[in-house]
Formats: sequence, structure tokens, C-alpha cells
Amino acid sequence: GKFSKSRGVGVFGDMAKDTGIPADIWRFYLLYLRPEGQDSAFSWSDLMLKNNSELLNNLGNFINRLAGMFVCKFFGGTVPDMVLTPDDKRLLARVTLELRQYHQLLEKVRWVTGAGGWS
Repeated sequence: GKFSKSRGVGVFGDMAKDTGIPADIWRFYLLYLRPEGQDSAFSWSDLMLKNNSELLNNLGNFINRLAGMFVCKFFGGTVPDMVLTPDDKRLLARVTLELRQYHQLLEKVRWVTGAGGWS
């Protein structure tokens, strides 16, 4: 049915946290399920199905087939030590800064209880 906090129908942030399911799995599923012009329906069985088939199987296949085979083919099965150039270090510093700012902005987002919106 349609989620309703007042009627206790649905899975909400505190309930999701209590399940012990890692936040990244919830993020994946909610992004996968996100509505594009219509309501979406949540079900525990669909969460499990999407996690197992889409996330685990597809990601596992990607890692095994692409990354694993690439390392075996071009590096003799061993990932070589990384040697960073000055450009690499500048890029990593920039990405680190952007990620910190992104995380700070995410921390500022909070659900306004009872108002039915984000602030």
C-alpha cells in the first residue's frame, strides 16, 4: 500500500537502520526503484531480489569478468604498486575536497518531521 507515516505503513529511516541492512544497499534499491512520474511500491521480497540479482550478480560479474580478467591479462594476475605523479596527487586532492564538501552538504539535509518535506 501507499506509505503513510501517520498510519505506520511503510519503512522509514529509523526502521531501515534497525534492519541492519547496510545503508549502501538501501541507497541502491531506492535509486533503482525511484519513481519517474508515478508512485512506486516497496516490498521486502523485491528488495532482496534486486539486491541479489542486480547489485550482487551484476557487480560480481563486472568485477570478475572485467577487472579480474584485465589484471590477469595485462599484469600477470597481480595488481602492481601504484606510483602517483604530481598530476595524480593534485587530482586526488581535488576529488577529496569535493567529496568532503559533498558529505558536509549531505549532513545538513534533514527530514522535517511533520512538515512532509526536506529542508
